[in-house]
Amino acid sequence: MKTSTINQTNLQQTEAWRLLEESIIYYKGKPIGTVAAHDPDLDALNYDQCFLRDFIPSALVFLMEGKAEIVRNFLVETLKLQSHEKQMDCFQPGSGLMPASFKVESNGSEEYLIADFGEQAIARVPPIDSCLWWILLLRAYEKATGDLELARQPQFQAGIKLILDLCLVHRFAMYPTMLVPDGAFMIDRRMGVYEHPLEIQVLFYAAMRASRELLLPDGDGGQYLDKVNGRLGALHYHICNYYWVDLKRLREIYRYKGNEFGKEVANKFNIYSESIPDWVIEWLPEHSGYLAGNLGPGRMDFRFFALGNLMAILTSLASEKESQSIMNLFVHRWQDLIGYMPVKICYPAIEGLEWRIVTGCDPKNIAWSYHNGGNWPVLLWLFTAAALKTGRVELAQEAIAIAESRLTQDKFPEYYDGNNGRLIGKEARINQTWSVAGLLAAKQFLANPDFLELVTFSESSEGFGCNL
Repeated sequence: MKTSTINQTNLQQTEAWRLLEESIIYYKGKPIGTVAAHDPDLDALNYDQCFLRDFIPSALVFLMEGKAEIVRNFLVETLKLQSHEKQMDCFQPGSGLMPASFKVESNGSEEYLIADFGEQAIARVPPIDSCLWWILLLRAYEKATGDLELARQPQFQAGIKLILDLCLVHRFAMYPTMLVPDGAFMIDRRMGVYEHPLEIQVLFYAAMRASRELLLPDGDGGQYLDKVNGRLGALHYHICNYYWVDLKRLREIYRYKGNEFGKEVANKFNIYSESIPDWVIEWLPEHSGYLAGNLGPGRMDFRFFALGNLMAILTSLASEKESQSIMNLFVHRWQDLIGYMPVKICYPAIEGLEWRIVTGCDPKNIAWSYHNGGNWPVLLWLFTAAALKTGRVELAQEAIAIAESRLTQDKFPEYYDGNNGRLIGKEARINQTWSVAGLLAAKQFLANPDFLELVTFSESSEGFGCNL
């Protein structure tokens, strides 16, 4: 590498670290999280708060740098914010729910935390993913620090069990997946992802695997572990066998017969072949595959959602063969899924009348913008980790090089617009903390692949695997 290139890279990394450190929130003199963004040109709205999902890449960077205090403080204080009361009122959070975000308020010399469980969010949607990410971060903290005592404290054990109660509750459902409304996770606006979106199912699977490592078997812990083990197998089988899409599966769906009755039928979800979109038939390459975005009665969402597929690789929900197929898809459709800024959140965008119906004419989610086919730099850490786990180091290197060439110059926008991510997002904040942390975490993983243990799970000894 030329000296000028090395110096430029060092300057970019220094700038990224400066922005990350400036984003730190302090509570009673201690670091507790990071603000969502520092954009001097726009009103703060709730971007001056710490979002639980946003903090994950920042937390990973701090852990990899040996700066675990902020992560420990975050875990301790957000646990105190967890909803503990069972609520019947539809305007109150259910027991076990973690907040979407929090901020530090003061009354004279006294400081306190204010949590938002979705009551102030756009469309008033509660966060489903916050509690799942919280468990995964607790596991990452334990692996990074060797601190085995924190998660085993009674209040942490109780917090994990409250989350499991929320997720494993009896439901009006025949599937092992979690029923989720639109806008309840990273895709936080109406985007037709209601029912059983892939991202939440994979995070649910990962959080249950993490819970098995963190829960103590004493007291009622054994009962929770039994529930987790029972759901894990069923969820794994369901996702791997019914969400997977490759040309072989497409050919099967194309020849499905509708309205089949009974247990032993091929078309268990009553998917009609006419619902296969034209784009996927031509777009999906040989020797590639992916997990579909959603599945429910009479419905299969064939869109490719990056976070769910990349997390499926990291958690070994996808087997080695399927993981390689997903990475092959990135290789063969690089311009579509990586383009000029990694990584496209979903593909393809919905347009025209479909956009009007599905998004409710959402002006922020116009085609190829924001969550409707926008490119999100924060996903770079997930892509890098998945590429390294599958032995595709060159893909990680190329994606990081693309991101580095623009992010600092563009002041770390929240997202990019356009079919290939060539435009800074129309309403994107600059100095977006998780865009900064996404790059730093990716570079840390590339420099030291041993850190992958913070976010990956090995193949399950119980024989889970997408053996398709």
